[in-house]
Amino acid sequence: MPKRRLGRSPEQRVALLHAIAHIELNAIDLAWDLVARFPDENPPDDFYTDWVKVGEDEAKHFLLLEERLTGLGSTYGDLPAHDGLWQAADDTAHDLLARLAVIPLVLEARGLDVTPAMITRMKAYDDHETAEILDVIYQDEIGHVAIGKRWFDWVCDKRGLQPAAAWQEAVRTYFKGSVKPPFNEAARSAAGFPVAAYAGALSAS
Repeated sequence: MPKRRLGRSPEQRVALLHAIAHIELNAIDLAWDLVARFPDENPPDDFYTDWVKVGEDEAKHFLLLEERLTGLGSTYGDLPAHDGLWQAADDTAHDLLARLAVIPLVLEARGLDVTPAMITRMKAYDDHETAEILDVIYQDEIGHVAIGKRWFDWVCDKRGLQPAAAWQEAVRTYFKGSVKPPFNEAARSAAGFPVAAYAGALSAS
């Protein structure tokens, strides 16, 4: 996929929003996949409640983005999209700990780092409608990262693992890329996943 540039033109905004909509559509499936895929872990009822709520939020995000794309003269499916998110899901389909380490605690957490700058740029372009949608997504994703961290810690406790070390090992094994700053420390801390919890692991990798 070519690198996207966030600019003032409607075409550039459409390309960005299409890419985000694709992520959100995948995220709907990923939330429901978590509900169904790991019964052998015997999670408590709260596990299912949390991920159903995440799935509902991701569906809301996709519909908001699809409506905005329509307002800009486009629709979801008009542009090509990468399969990186689903590839990460496929790579972690065998292990709940690996899935939680990579999807919410790397990929969704990265959204917390980059979305505020996108919101600022949209406001600068007087596209306040898109900025408001991105802010809704941003606020919800803080909660999603928190849910991911809650259940990652639960799996670690169940397996007798230390969370920071387990996260480091899972990321090294299953994430095809690097985890690097800048980090949105305020948002990550609000999600219960402060940089201090994994900075040592990053510097050692």
